Amino acid sequence: MSHLSRSVGIFSIALLTVLTLGVSAATAQVSTIKDGWLVMKVHSEFVNEDVLAGSNIDVDVKNGVVTLQGTVPSDAARARALELARKNDGVKNVVDQLKIAPARAENRVGAITGRAGENTERAAERAADKTERAADKAADKTADATRNTGRAVDDGWIKSKIYAQYLADWNTVLDDSNIDIDVDNNMVTLNGTVKSAEAKTKAVSVAKATDGVKGVKDNLRVVPGR
Repeated sequence: MSHLSRSVGIFSIALLTVLTLGVSAATAQVSTIKDGWLVMKVHSEFVNEDVLAGSNIDVDVKNGVVTLQGTVPSDAARARALELARKNDGVKNVVDQLKIAPARAENRVGAITGRAGENTERAAERAADKTERAADKAADKTADATRNTGRAVDDGWIKSKIYAQYLADWNTVLDDSNIDIDVDNNMVTLNGTVKSAEAKTKAVSVAKATDGVKGVKDNLRVVPGR
C-alpha cells in the first residue's frame, strides 16, 4: 500500500471516529432531557402563539412521548400546537388527543315568543348597555395582563405562561421538578413534586405573580434527591 493510500485510510478512520463521537454525544444529550423539562418547554412554545388564543392544552410527557389533551378553537390551532410540540429536542413522538372546542352560543335578546317588538327592542338595548359596561370593566381590569400581540389572558394562556417561567428556573431551583398546573377561572392549582422546600416556594411565588392569576392552591410535595 502506498504512503498516500495509508494517509487517506488513516484520515478516513479519524473522521469516522469524530463523527461517531459527535453522534454519541448528541444522543447522550437528548437522552438526558427529562420529561418535566419537556412539559415546560412545549408549553413555553404556546405562549406567544395568537392562533392558540382560546386554547386550553394539557401537555403530558412520558419517556419523551408527548401527549396533547384539552381544547383548541380550530383545526389551524391544533396543527400549530402539534407542530410546536414536535420540533423540540428530546421529543420522540406526539400523540394528538386535542378536541376542537364548540363555538359558544350567542346570546339572542328578543327571541322570546309573544313579546311585542317594542319590548324586545328595549330589552336588547338594556342588554347591550349592560354588556358594554361589563366589557369596559373587564378591559380595564385586564389591560395590563394582555400580551402586546393581542392574545387575551385566559386559563390556557396562564397555564402556558407559568410553565414558561418555570423553564427559566430549571437549571437552578426547579430542576427535577414534575409539576402539573391546572387553571380554572384564573385560579391556579399546583400538583406534583419538587426537590426542595425552596423549589416549592419558588413555584408558588412564580404562579402567584403571573398576570391574570387570582389565587394559587399549593398541593406540591417535596421529594428530595429525585
